[in-house]
Amino acid sequence: MYIPYYAAHIIGSYTMNKAKFADKAVKFNVVPPLMELLRGKISWVEQRVALRALGHLASHEATFEAVSEHEAEVVEAAIKIASTCLKEVFEKFVVLKESERLEYHRNLLTRGHADLELENRKAEEWASQLQCWSLYLLDCFACRERSMGLICKKKFLKDLCGMWGGLANPTSPSGIGLLSTLCGTQIGRESVADLEEVVVNLCNVSRSSDDRQHMAIDSLLQLLRDPVTRYKVIDTTVPVLADLVELRSLGGKPNVGQEIMQTLLQDYHKVKFGELKLKSEKTKRALEELWDLKVERVKKQSLMSEQEIREKEVLAGILKQEGNREFGSREIEKAVVKYTEALDLCPLKSKKERIVLHSNRAQCHLLLRDPEAALSDTTRALCLSSVARTACLHSKSLWRRSQAYDMKGLAKESLMDCLMFISNRFGSSTQRKGFKIPHYAARMVNKQMNATWLFASAKSSWKKVAREEVKEFMVQNKIDSLRLRKKTRRRTS
Repeated sequence: MYIPYYAAHIIGSYTMNKAKFADKAVKFNVVPPLMELLRGKISWVEQRVALRALGHLASHEATFEAVSEHEAEVVEAAIKIASTCLKEVFEKFVVLKESERLEYHRNLLTRGHADLELENRKAEEWASQLQCWSLYLLDCFACRERSMGLICKKKFLKDLCGMWGGLANPTSPSGIGLLSTLCGTQIGRESVADLEEVVVNLCNVSRSSDDRQHMAIDSLLQLLRDPVTRYKVIDTTVPVLADLVELRSLGGKPNVGQEIMQTLLQDYHKVKFGELKLKSEKTKRALEELWDLKVERVKKQSLMSEQEIREKEVLAGILKQEGNREFGSREIEKAVVKYTEALDLCPLKSKKERIVLHSNRAQCHLLLRDPEAALSDTTRALCLSSVARTACLHSKSLWRRSQAYDMKGLAKESLMDCLMFISNRFGSSTQRKGFKIPHYAARMVNKQMNATWLFASAKSSWKKVAREEVKEFMVQNKIDSLRLRKKTRRRTS
């Protein structure tokens, strides 16, 4: 039983980025036996290495067709595995007693050490990889615009939003990566644009500390550039992307903020002169504020003398101090007004001062229980801090954004920001040996780690089924008991 597993593992390893070995493997007819493993002939352990091998074969132009001979079956199997693998591994391995786990699985997972904790860690890692390689295989088909009808089904697109899919693997497309690939096609863009839940998820990732933030931004920009999908998503995306216009480079791509601004304002003149009516006033207001910030104020301040700019900077500082006093007096709404007035006056080149103003206003929004406004201000502060020649991102803004995401119930985004906050604090600490994670950050990490645990939804679903089964058993037991009593009464009478 070990032979199919290790054979598939070797095929996957040698065909990774090596077309000549992929071509050799196909000539030796490895695809049919890999398909057998993919169908679950042995177990989910072999499915993982089969997915990996088929994914690498499908990634090469010369050998893609050998895999695509089984296209419908491969795509359907990959979709099913990506959607159900966490539940499958949890129910068929994690919740079983050690004595109920197959020795074969145990040996593979632990290399013979048979340590329960190690087994569980390996199971979690491999479940993640199952999802990772399923998404990678699907991405190979999506890149070539194959089987789009199967991949773009509504339920699967919604499921993709929650698929981290090999987070530790930078080459994994993850759910966001596959959505980004789909947004590069007309069918994919139209399918995504019709699902507000998916667009909102892309928006959340676009202004988080997720490593795949650039993929989410790229997906949203592709939706906005397409005249067919632009006005389906504009109301959802504009207020979010407007917070990112101060970004410089991201994901190896320069001038991201400039690109976002040009995409958002491409038809602003039609909105300004009433030729184009937007459904949402919030969207219109966001575009007006963006135009004022990046066009009007830039023009005005370019004509100002150094003395005039300095005067505005001093006035903005006075307003900030007044805002701080209002905040200290618990007059939170008045503090928001003062910080807003200061931001309107503050010169654009005074980035450090603007960072503090946005971050302070965000704290006010948190106290006023307005997480969306807090997200907007903290994101703006963080984008500014990335270009203000500071040593690292603005720590307070990271923590406040983590709190805002927590308030909205977005555990993954909150966790990412909290981890970045801790990393930031550690990196800026002058005495790293004595650095301690703040207790409030440790509590947040613990809370969000539990909420985002890979098997969290599988465990919840399993418990629900178990409770239903117990309830059903108890009801049936009660019915049987009542029947027995009736029979006993009849006999005695």
